[in-house]
Amino acid sequence: MTGVLASQQIETLISSGALHSDTPFADGQVQPASLDLRLGTTAYRVRASFLAGQGRTVKSRIAEFEMHRVDLSQGAVLEKGCVYLVPLMEQLTLPGDITAIANAKSSTGRLDLLTRVITDGGVEFDRIPQGYAGPLYAEICPRSFSVLVRPGMRLNQIRFRRGQAVLSDAQLHDLHDRVQLVNGGKAVIDNGLGFSVDLEPGDAGIVGYRAKPHTGVIDLDRIGQYDPLEFWERLRTDKKQLILDPGAFYILVSREAVHIPPGFAAEMAPYLAMVGEFRVHYAGFFDPGFGHAEAGGAGARGVLEVRCHEAPFVLEHGQTVGRLVYEHMSEIPEQLYGQGIASNYQGQGLKLSKHFRT
Repeated sequence: MTGVLASQQIETLISSGALHSDTPFADGQVQPASLDLRLGTTAYRVRASFLAGQGRTVKSRIAEFEMHRVDLSQGAVLEKGCVYLVPLMEQLTLPGDITAIANAKSSTGRLDLLTRVITDGGVEFDRIPQGYAGPLYAEICPRSFSVLVRPGMRLNQIRFRRGQAVLSDAQLHDLHDRVQLVNGGKAVIDNGLGFSVDLEPGDAGIVGYRAKPHTGVIDLDRIGQYDPLEFWERLRTDKKQLILDPGAFYILVSREAVHIPPGFAAEMAPYLAMVGEFRVHYAGFFDPGFGHAEAGGAGARGVLEVRCHEAPFVLEHGQTVGRLVYEHMSEIPEQLYGQGIASNYQGQGLKLSKHFRT
């Protein structure tokens, strides 16, 4: 059956050897519609980001661009502004009818950690063709904060797809009529479900956060330990608008609360590439059950990871900044997001990564 593979189908990939690792898979590594990928024991500092390219291996390109290597076994700092390549513990031997796509996990994106998967022979980041057999590597570039990492940490995730599963706008209209995909506004459907930015000050008068330029190191194993004010500037506005500074990184929130029904998954995508002045959401995958009543949710707003590019840009309340592309699941997962599993962002509003105190 076509669609995104559910947790039980990912377990079958593991038992069949299509997904394999010299290190036993860990509890909680299989998510409702994805598999968390784990860092290996060595990081290679490289001169520049790269793709292997057709007919070439990542290992051969590391030899070409390596500056030095870092042993992660006792923990090591990946420095802001540098590019690293880390072999992952997991390897693939994909069947001929299954493709894979990777993306940063939510907490990774909220720390402005640019994290992408590359493969042997790869010509795209995060896209893995059907039938691929070989290793996986994580390219990691900390943009706002230096981070302390260790082997086994999970910065990105991979999901598997059989066939074409994206819903057309007509199918999305029909699904919205049946289950109401959006709370707090009309559903704007055009090549996906549109979502807009919320710049209406909340109870605390805060509309978002901007990363401070000079901060300490964040240990990714320390959950709920850091004072947000040491790393983030709180943003307030009485004009329902925000001027984005070039090069700055922001955490904002969508105006709409969205639902992902159990038989579907969704991915955030830019609304208009032609705008060009900013990018929204580096970690854009939503599991089945996110914000949905059957998984204990009542709609959840999307946290927006925003980076401004060449020129200052005025962002206004209610401005459409992205769209959710819905896909069919191949099967309904045995366990949904937020349903008896450690789901940090079910029912979320404006929220920093799990490393910061609330």
